[in-house]
Amino acid sequence: MNKKNTIKIFDTTLRDGEQSPGASMNIEEKLRIASQLEKLNVDVIEAGFPIASDGDFEAVKRIAKTIKGPEIAGLCRASIMDIDRAWDALKYAGERGRIHTFIATSDIHMERKLQMKPAEVLAAAVKAVKHAANYTANVEFSCEDAVRTRLDFLAEMVEAAIDAGATVVNIPDTVGYTIPFEYHNIIKHLKDNVPNIDKAVLSVHCHNDLGLAVANSLAAIQAGAGQVECTINGIGERAGNCSLEEIVMAMRTRHDIMPYENNINTEHIYAASRMLSTITGIVVQPNKAIVGANAFAHEAGIHQHGMLMDKETYEIMTPESIGLNANKLILGKHSGRHAFVARLTELGYALPKEDVQKAFVRFKSLADKKKEIFDEDLDAIVADEIIRVPEVVKLIQMNVSSGSFAAPTATIELEVRGKLKKVAVIGDGPVDATFKAIKKLTRMQPRLINFSVGSITGGTDALGECTVRLEYEGHEVLGQGAHSDIIVSSAKAYINAINKALDFSQRTKIHI
Repeated sequence: MNKKNTIKIFDTTLRDGEQSPGASMNIEEKLRIASQLEKLNVDVIEAGFPIASDGDFEAVKRIAKTIKGPEIAGLCRASIMDIDRAWDALKYAGERGRIHTFIATSDIHMERKLQMKPAEVLAAAVKAVKHAANYTANVEFSCEDAVRTRLDFLAEMVEAAIDAGATVVNIPDTVGYTIPFEYHNIIKHLKDNVPNIDKAVLSVHCHNDLGLAVANSLAAIQAGAGQVECTINGIGERAGNCSLEEIVMAMRTRHDIMPYENNINTEHIYAASRMLSTITGIVVQPNKAIVGANAFAHEAGIHQHGMLMDKETYEIMTPESIGLNANKLILGKHSGRHAFVARLTELGYALPKEDVQKAFVRFKSLADKKKEIFDEDLDAIVADEIIRVPEVVKLIQMNVSSGSFAAPTATIELEVRGKLKKVAVIGDGPVDATFKAIKKLTRMQPRLINFSVGSITGGTDALGECTVRLEYEGHEVLGQGAHSDIIVSSAKAYINAINKALDFSQRTKIHI
């Protein structure tokens, strides 16, 4: 493979992606995503912002120790303290550990946020990069808000950062402001006007505020960028980031006019997308490119006719190329453990034997109620039975009665810190009564921000999935629950959110 034409894929799902409202993940969830990114064969995993919290530090450290393929990056401000903290976590990855430091360079950021002069910003950047280079030769420097930075100053910053020891220089569109031809020209200007530009890889990091993150990234590649920073499902702050699956499949599908390669194992894309949605509760819209439910669906008669004649009439890539197997095993009540485990493995789950047993028991129970078990059902089973925070609060049993002539009443029995508690509460509806009963038993008063109910698959026998977003002590948490009874799934989701809130409160958080 021609190294000049090989574009590095830098995945920031665990850092920028986690900054999506409600997308925060615990350490075990981050490790699961990191393992899937390793299967995807991304070049770099940005695992977090180590100084932001003890939890973030520990997650970066665990990933640096566990993941063996990709480089592991930690973000830090142009601050000695940030850099020291980052390397304390990254050092376990050895030469694969990447310190990623940044400072804002646009006039609006320097004047109004940093309240620093350009010369001071330049000096801070050089000092930070030199300090990072004392730890490792793998140093990336980012000019925050680069696309709104004066070109002459941007070129000066890039040159100085490379001289100081940066081997990768990132030119981010921090606020999703630029458009393709403008971004192309910025990258070309740097390639043409920075004397030492050949000593570093130019990286691009685009936000999607105008819906142009992927287009801008492609334009930058054509201008000479050698690394693209992106996220699974395009999650990230505000409108999100450049979508990994879209940028990768665009390069692969249009290789005829973009002669660029990447190292991604695309058959793991779909599993990565599903895994992230399951963990964060952020579901992609049906018409999402590459991984949406309708991405390979054809309803119009003329399209269906064309597909029957030749799939290439309406499909520019195959479902199999992203890991969607059209001829997958059908799971039902007669399916055995081998087929069950095989499908879990295809979906990206690597569970220990005891967890496989738990999930298999739940699978069999559900299979007795449904004719066919879908991938979405398996995701819900794993999320509901296996991937959980410590259960301080457990649902023991519940009974809800409601109707047009009866006051909705929920009778709930919980185990709270090892003690059984039971209460009956009247509410405005069965779900309201259920939530009020849980609050009364736990003596917690979280604020309900969002409550959504959905059918995981079609049909009246579908597994119902509930998502609850709560605010507790100034922190937002997401809870999920799945059950064939939608009221039970609502209770499980609320309790899951309560447990996450309690887990968060117990962990020491140091924000600097």
